Amino acid sequence: MNPVIGGDRVAVTGMGIVSSIGCGIEDFTQSLKQGNSGVGKLLLPALPDFPVQVGALLDESSLNFTSDEPEGSSHVSRAKKGFNRLSKSMKTTIIAALEAWRMAELQQKEMEPRRIGLIVAGSNLTTAMLYDNTDKFRQSPEYTSPSFVLQQMDTHYVGVLSEIFGIQGEGFTVGGASASGNIAIIQAERLIRHGYVDACLVVGPMADLSPMELYGYLNMGALGGSSFAENPAAASRPFDHLHEGFIYGQASGCLLLESRKHAEKRGVTLWAEIAGTASQLDGNRSSDPSTDGEAHVMERCMQQAHKSIKEIQYINTHGTSTPLGDRTELAAIRQVFQEETSRIWLNSTKCMTGHCLYSAGIIEAIATVQQMVQGFLHPNINLDQPIDERFRFTGKVAERYQVEDALSNSFGFGGVNSSILFTRG
Repeated sequence: MNPVIGGDRVAVTGMGIVSSIGCGIEDFTQSLKQGNSGVGKLLLPALPDFPVQVGALLDESSLNFTSDEPEGSSHVSRAKKGFNRLSKSMKTTIIAALEAWRMAELQQKEMEPRRIGLIVAGSNLTTAMLYDNTDKFRQSPEYTSPSFVLQQMDTHYVGVLSEIFGIQGEGFTVGGASASGNIAIIQAERLIRHGYVDACLVVGPMADLSPMELYGYLNMGALGGSSFAENPAAASRPFDHLHEGFIYGQASGCLLLESRKHAEKRGVTLWAEIAGTASQLDGNRSSDPSTDGEAHVMERCMQQAHKSIKEIQYINTHGTSTPLGDRTELAAIRQVFQEETSRIWLNSTKCMTGHCLYSAGIIEAIATVQQMVQGFLHPNINLDQPIDERFRFTGKVAERYQVEDALSNSFGFGGVNSSILFTRG
């Protein structure tokens, strides 16, 4: 049964990103068009003998604080406060959020602070910091910094960002494993549509994995790339016969969502509209995906948006490059779209960015919106031999194509399924 839908429509008015293929929306979009890979050598000082030597990691240049806004801007001044002492993940999240805020023109046209919300995607966001401090604690527990208590909480992101932007509306973190980004967007859309806030900043912090997590993913068979040490750019290959697992990617992304009515009143650009959302569980604690669960969540999303399968032109797939995950998603798409399957374009942004885990849904939402805005479909750069020829995958170069209605899928361990339907603004 579908929820009763009411309230105002929700638009995307701002976007920001720091990724391995581009820092800033303009650079990121250009890389999507050109099919640039962000996957390179994975150098882990703590794990010199780690079997996987490829990843799409952020380099030091992505941590540079730059802003086009006046030096005296209050939120820019607050962002610079203690910036150099922050973690890599927090720094890149702030940079992405500042870009989204600027794109939405909120620096010139301020909003009522209690009418702006903040949602952070992901859980256990500080495991690398905890791992790095374990030996120090064992040696000298009495020197544990009082600030550690705040910094190790996921809500530290909520506190830092709300202070920078003066946000005083509803705020919280949401976790849905690799679907966290989509789940955060869905919750923000509901807050706006039902009138709790007029706008909401939705952020996906960079996943900073510890060596323990990397080995865990490797040992469960989810992490790929061991066969591509000499050619890292070819390692992330969703839906290709040579796929062997996801490639760890790092990226921070941000969307500024706003009620359409409020955005039109402010006179800002509506980049896209969220026409429908859906999330649901499989009732499954494992990492195994479900064809029925993924199919049903896409169906519910389209039903909420009052869209038929004939209206969907493009799907930004979850497409992780894991054999089981890729096969399951294609089976779900086939189950939903049947004979329409051969018409609908499919691609996976992860072929270039790697799998950004908690922020993946937000990164891929940005990719979806930018493709709609600029009238193109990005390539599947490593798709040499598709595992199923019945689907319409984009090729090795970008396609000129104007998308009006698109789905963006994200699925997570623990049976978390989600889908969002975007329409062109």
